Amino acid sequence: QVQLVESGGGLVQPGGSLRLSCSASGSIFNRDTMGWYRQAPGKQRELVANMLSGGRTNYADSVKGRFVISRDNTLKTVHLQMNSLKPEDTAVYYCNVRDPAMSWRNYWGQGTQVTVSS
Repeated sequence: QVQLVESGGGLVQPGGSLRLSCSASGSIFNRDTMGWYRQAPGKQRELVANMLSGGRTNYADSVKGRFVISRDNTLKTVHLQMNSLKPEDTAVYYCNVRDPAMSWRNYWGQGTQVTVSS
């Protein structure tokens, strides 16, 4: 069983930065896609950024140029550096690990709140 634990959320002023971290325990494979989603009140959960096994990254258009995702397969961690934060980035951020070869391997963290407000 895989467990994901996020950290690093909080309250930040517009224009500020935060770094989210996700630590995984259990069986994580190098082929797994690791990423971050977010869900704002009244909205659907959406992809923020993910990184595939070969290092390819995907970003939501709204965060391109501001957020950077990174992962460490040895440490089983994935991070999201968030810069130039905007109020519209306010949401609960969820870590996700999924296996492109086995659809049932799709794991979520408990979420961490990010609030951007002055």
